[in-house]
Amino acid sequence: MPARVLPLTAPLDVRGTLRGAGRAPAALVRADGVWRATHTPAGPATVVVDEVAAGVRVRSWGPGAGWALEHAEKLVGLADVTAGEFFGRVARRHPLVADLARRAPGLRVATTGAVVERLTTAVLEQKVVSADARASYRRLVWRYGSPAPGPGAAVGLRLPPRPDVLARIPSHAFRPLGVEAKRADTVRRVAANAARMEECTSLPLVEAYRCLQVLPGVGPWTAAEVAATALGDPDAVSVGDYHLPNLVAWALAGEPRADDARMLELLEPFRGHRGRVIALLEGAGLSAPRYGPRMPRARALV
Repeated sequence: MPARVLPLTAPLDVRGTLRGAGRAPAALVRADGVWRATHTPAGPATVVVDEVAAGVRVRSWGPGAGWALEHAEKLVGLADVTAGEFFGRVARRHPLVADLARRAPGLRVATTGAVVERLTTAVLEQKVVSADARASYRRLVWRYGSPAPGPGAAVGLRLPPRPDVLARIPSHAFRPLGVEAKRADTVRRVAANAARMEECTSLPLVEAYRCLQVLPGVGPWTAAEVAATALGDPDAVSVGDYHLPNLVAWALAGEPRADDARMLELLEPFRGHRGRVIALLEGAGLSAPRYGPRMPRARALV
C-alpha cells in the first residue's frame, strides 16, 4: 500500500476541505478518514486521507495509486497558494467573514483534477433538490460503476462509471435512476467528450471555463461547480443557484432574498476569493429564512 505523510506548516481541516470533493458512494467520510474512489490518468485508485501526528497521511491502492499520491498536495489543499492572502487580509473586509475565517483557519480549496466525475454529479444536480440528485448518483454508481480497489469495496466505496460506460448508456435507461432525458443526454455528451473535458485541468481558469461551456447543457452554474473542486478555483461562484443568492445576502447584508446581481455585488470585495467566502458560509451551516416557493422534488421511477 503506497502512502505519503504531508507535513503541515499551517492548520488544515481535511474534512472541511474535502467536503465537496466527491459524492457517495464514490466518496465517504468515515471515522478513519475521507475515502475517495476515482479514475486517474494511470487507472482507478482508492484514496484515503486522514490526520496523523506528523501531518496529513494519504494512502492509496490500485493502478492509479502512484498518480494519486503524486498529486496529493493538490487534493488536500496544500497547493492552495492564495489561501494566506485571504486569511491574512481579504477576510477582514466583512466582520462575519473575518469571524468565520478565524474559526476555520484550516479550510482550503481542494483540487481533485477529476473533471468528468465532477461534471457528471453537477449535471445531475441541475434544477433538482440535492437529495434527489444524490440519490440518482448513488443509483448510477451502483448500477454502472465498479468495486473500488484495495479495501474500498469492503467499506462500501465504489468507483464511478468510466466515461466509455456512461457514453453507452441509452437515454431511457437513466429514467429509472430519476434522471430525465435532458440531463441524461448531457451526461452522455460529457462522457463522449471526456478527453476534451479532462484537458481543462491544464488550461488557465478563464480558458477552462470556456472549454467546459462548449458542450450544450453545461452553463455557468455547472462550470462553476466543477471549477470549485476539480480545478481548485477559489473564486468560483455558482451563478444561477436557487438558494445561494439568498444565503449570501442574508449572511452579508441581513437581506432574506436576493438575485444573482445582488449576490455578486455583495461578494465583489472578496473577488479572487469569492468561492472561499461561500464555502465558509455553507460550512458554518448558515441559511436564509425559509419562506416562499420551494424547488419541486423530482420523482424517481424505482
